[in-house]
Amino acid sequence: MGCTVSINVNNKEEIYEIDKVAKQAAGAVLVREKNAVILATVARDDKMVEEDFLPLTVQYIEKSYAAAKIPGGYIKRETKPGDFETLTSRIIDRSLRPLFPKGYAYPTQIVLFVLSSDPEVDLQTLALNGASAALYLSDLPVDKNVAAIRVGRIDGEYIINPTKSQLLESTLDLFVSGTKDEILMIEMRAIGTEDVEVMPMVTPDPLMVPMMMDDEIITQYQMNELGNDEILEALSIASKGIQKASENYEKGFKELKKPSSNLTLKEDKIHDSILVYLDEFYKEEIKDAINKMAKSERASELNNIIKKVSEDETAQREEWDEAIISKMVNIYKRNMVRSMILNDRRRADGRALEEVRPIDIETNILPSVHSSCLFTRGQTQALVTVTLGGGKDAQMYDSLSDKDVHYENFMVHYNFPGFSVGEASPLRPPGRRELGHGNLAKRAIEPSIHLDNSQTVRVVSEILESNGSSSMATVCGGSLALKAAGIEVEKLVAGVAMGLVVEDDKYAILTDIMGLEDHDGDMDFKVAGTKDGITALQMDIKLGGIDQNTLKEALEQATRGRDHILSIMEEAASKIELNENALPSHKVFSLDPSTFGAIIGQAGKTIKEIIERFEVSVDLDKESGQVKVEGASKVQVSAACDYIKELSAKKRDNKREKKDMPKFEEGQVFDGEVKRIVDFGAFVGLPGGIDGLLHISKLSDERVDKVTDILSIGDKVKVKVLSVKGHKVELELIEKV
Repeated sequence: MGCTVSINVNNKEEIYEIDKVAKQAAGAVLVREKNAVILATVARDDKMVEEDFLPLTVQYIEKSYAAAKIPGGYIKRETKPGDFETLTSRIIDRSLRPLFPKGYAYPTQIVLFVLSSDPEVDLQTLALNGASAALYLSDLPVDKNVAAIRVGRIDGEYIINPTKSQLLESTLDLFVSGTKDEILMIEMRAIGTEDVEVMPMVTPDPLMVPMMMDDEIITQYQMNELGNDEILEALSIASKGIQKASENYEKGFKELKKPSSNLTLKEDKIHDSILVYLDEFYKEEIKDAINKMAKSERASELNNIIKKVSEDETAQREEWDEAIISKMVNIYKRNMVRSMILNDRRRADGRALEEVRPIDIETNILPSVHSSCLFTRGQTQALVTVTLGGGKDAQMYDSLSDKDVHYENFMVHYNFPGFSVGEASPLRPPGRRELGHGNLAKRAIEPSIHLDNSQTVRVVSEILESNGSSSMATVCGGSLALKAAGIEVEKLVAGVAMGLVVEDDKYAILTDIMGLEDHDGDMDFKVAGTKDGITALQMDIKLGGIDQNTLKEALEQATRGRDHILSIMEEAASKIELNENALPSHKVFSLDPSTFGAIIGQAGKTIKEIIERFEVSVDLDKESGQVKVEGASKVQVSAACDYIKELSAKKRDNKREKKDMPKFEEGQVFDGEVKRIVDFGAFVGLPGGIDGLLHISKLSDERVDKVTDILSIGDKVKVKVLSVKGHKVELELIEKV
């Protein structure tokens, strides 16, 4: 029953079982990679919709049983899709929508069920490839295969289709989909990394060694923006991989494709007589309406013209239907907008092709909010706020590829109310568009900050006006709002939306596109990053592919636009005044864990008094010696920290007094044993139970790169006392015994 096809797809094998399950669907496949299994189905209605659009719905659903789990929460069955499922559905939709022929208007649904999971398999890539296969093999009029590919970069080398484990080490996450001839969609994010460095301390206090060892290990966070050439190189690798995969799909599936159903496609009739009539009598009115549309996404002026044309004598005599008039007016408007750009090199609002609309920035305008930024660019306005919280405020979520519960401590939530485009629409929970825009902004900003598990940050973007790229306004406002909250931001991040108009051999690249240009253009290309490179990128191409030279030019033009916006943002950042009265305080420091008893007190009495007296929360980690203090007032938090340190110091001093400290003098020679080795030296046991420090520079007259090249734990050594400072004894190696 059915057949099985095995296809090699860039370092991985995908196994497709065809005509085995869901045979009443228009197309269905079971696709397997390692232990991951996804069912991809395509179904369509027989009756076309009357409206002029493609009624395509994509739903990617993860089943809990696929990971041998029962859903968490009160309801023990899958309910509404999670963010990852929604974003994956959106990626599949954006990749497959361009494959449908013009005039196809049958309600079509692509459904994907994850039936079995594998922690090392990229489910997004597998799902898109499975959906494309089901669509291609169906009886729908689609004759191209789409391939998805993910590119990572580890230690400077690009990796095609990395495993989930490899992706954790990667500084790049680039997801690209396309056919063998063209790239259709790009999603990219840069990933920051942590570098651990050990800072040498020449004279440690032996009693404080456990505490100081935590302090000595310093984790540095490294941003990893990508330059334009690096992006182009990665896209070139992805493009070649997609071409190869698409050819393999075509070879494997061509003989198995169902014959296309005899479906009627809507005719794209162009009524030249109406276009001539509009050019003769309504040209200036449409031009004036375009100018007004450049200032708002509302098309009320254009609707007035449509109504006016349909009511005049010529239209009634010729029996022009209002729907046909509407279609011709929109075609005329589109042609006029594109002609202005390509021939006159100017845009509907009078801007030059590279010109960014005026920008205005205000920070911390909301007195009771931790921080806020009102970012206005032309007729797009975002009010972005930041709320700071502790580790317990993180968003808990499940992952199908991991049985452990995960916590998200950096969130970006994007809201798009109807009034932002002048519409009286009901307020609803965030849809796919809102989740997609919020996710793009998060990917752009996240590399610029580094949070530990004790911190949670929520960024909320309220779009108050929208006429082009509110997601990029969210990036700019979000980066400044983080800065205005006193968060350490490595570099400011700005975003700009690029557009492309192509007719025959003419093309124009647009910087900071507005809604009108997004609607009538051929590409939507969003680029976000710092002054040093790109942190996130998203591209959807409507015309069917883009060549490398045009893409390179668009990236370079986007860099100039981003630099312009960043210069305005940096000026605004220099004027930020923190909301000191609203901001909470958060301090983390390390102490000797053996002194925690004095901080806690008998039956927790002392720590309870600290919490009540200073109105703070205190968290002690006995393993690391880390102390976290949080509170609404910086003054109170600082006072609590000082008090805790004082308690710890008293406890430590008492321990020192009890210890019988022998007297050491410079020049004394002792036989000892190596007790502990660190990067900067070794601790040697001396009489009286005291450990002296033998620094790496005192191991030999020549340079020593690693202490372990000379010593090992347990070695017997003869050492000389170089200096004695209180309880700190510094040594020099004479010889190994």
